[in-house]
Amino acid sequence: MSIIGQYAELKVAKLVDFGVFLEGEDEALILLPNQYVPAKTQIDDTIKVFIYRDSEDRIIATTLTPKAIAGEFAVMKVKSVTNVGAFLDWGLAKDLLVPFSEQRDKLQEGLSYLVFVYIDESTGRIVATAKIEKILKDVELSYNEGDEVDILVGKKGDLGFQVLINDDALGIIYKNEIFGHLKTGDKRKAYIKKLRPDGKIDISLQQQGYQNEVPKSGQQILDMLKDEEGFLPLNDKSSPDDIYYTLKMSKKNFKKAIGLLYKQKLITIEDAGIYLVQ
Repeated sequence: MSIIGQYAELKVAKLVDFGVFLEGEDEALILLPNQYVPAKTQIDDTIKVFIYRDSEDRIIATTLTPKAIAGEFAVMKVKSVTNVGAFLDWGLAKDLLVPFSEQRDKLQEGLSYLVFVYIDESTGRIVATAKIEKILKDVELSYNEGDEVDILVGKKGDLGFQVLINDDALGIIYKNEIFGHLKTGDKRKAYIKKLRPDGKIDISLQQQGYQNEVPKSGQQILDMLKDEEGFLPLNDKSSPDDIYYTLKMSKKNFKKAIGLLYKQKLITIEDAGIYLVQ
């Protein structure tokens, strides 16, 4: 059934004690269990549902929203690991399987991973793969350095974070270029910093040019904010003496630095002072 792993708007064909049956493709009936049936549902009503297979491999409907449907990428947490693979929490009653054959490195319980959801052609079941490179290997790219892109932050490695770029490429943000808080699962605007000859893509959270680097004074402010639980009682109206006493920098450099940090959405500036964006 082609609607497995997808959303569908289906008509109510039959009311039963344990739910309602919806009319699927080829007039097949699909159960929507009682706990998901909207109040006052009647025959011929149309309900938007997600179609998947339950723990007994029956085609079933739900009004719950999964973290991704077939054909989409998402970051999900591993709930358990068994002898068949890792099971992910994707927002439904039945967890999502990543078979061992679809894991580059063994997935660990409690950690979150970037995966791609798809239909296993041999079983008709919805599964996921952590082998993202395999999914993207035939995609033709046309990026230029400096392009603004949307990223989904994946796993953290020794060099930095792997990121998914516009759902069609992988890149990396090096750890020495991360200012502020960044974690697996975050969605951000970012920029193509460098297109490497080997096809790899370097990503920056800062636009190149004026915002190319957080200046030394800006990094000093970020470091102190982290040490002071995310707050400093200073802003652009503070006296030069207060700024120098706290940070050992001039008011001119302080204002320039916090202006840049604010544009990069790393801090907020309030009457009481500056706050680190969490």
